[in-house]
Amino acid sequence: MPAPKNTFKQALAEGKRQIGCWLCFAEASTAEIMGTCGFDWLVIDGEHAPNDIRSIRDQLMALANSTSHPVVRLPVGETWMIKQVLDAGAQTILVPIVESAAQARELVRACHYPPKGVRGVGATAARATGFGTVSDYIQTADQEICLLVQVENRAGIAALDEILEVEGIDGVFIGPADLSTDLGFQGNSAHPEVRAVIADALHRIKAAGKAPGILGTTEEATQSYADMGAQFLAVGLDVMILARNARELAAHWKAK
Repeated sequence: MPAPKNTFKQALAEGKRQIGCWLCFAEASTAEIMGTCGFDWLVIDGEHAPNDIRSIRDQLMALANSTSHPVVRLPVGETWMIKQVLDAGAQTILVPIVESAAQARELVRACHYPPKGVRGVGATAARATGFGTVSDYIQTADQEICLLVQVENRAGIAALDEILEVEGIDGVFIGPADLSTDLGFQGNSAHPEVRAVIADALHRIKAAGKAPGILGTTEEATQSYADMGAQFLAVGLDVMILARNARELAAHWKAK
């Protein structure tokens, strides 16, 4: 039995737009609820949310029967962290703050078994292999792993063309908040200079045959990114969705 087909990776390769959302609560129950909402992909955020390998695993389990594909964002692109989330069953990972082609190549190696890569061969007792029931996992896993890298500062933008030449990267995600701050605009990703850099980057990513991705947190920003050609487009964060709707509900009824 081979590794499960990564339908998200396949959709990106076919040029299909994928609409996603961020999971920031670090709770399996919230992930399960979000998995019923119809998003194409959901990011289990290990960078800014209070996640560890157990909570990531629990959210992967909670999304196992969902049509929403789980994407695990690591806190940093360490080989041992990549190994852990892949063994826990993730097939798509998102790595923040990628600044060079050399760094990108090491991430590709971390996602693949030897001799192509350096992923530890110990998955027989792990969730990724169905605890040994996916008999051909080691022989077939590599081609189903989807690697997304984040370019979100001036160094990454400067090295973008070289990063795009690295074989094994499926998509490049532009981080607008970090990028705008590094450009001197303190999180103002709507500034015209920032928007111009983002538009150029998304165009270059697509032209290189990779999938361009980004997160929008307002209607205007999200529509702008869609118009720029973002293919895997996140349209919100679960924490913000709850906070916004709860505040509006409270204000509505307190005003009566």
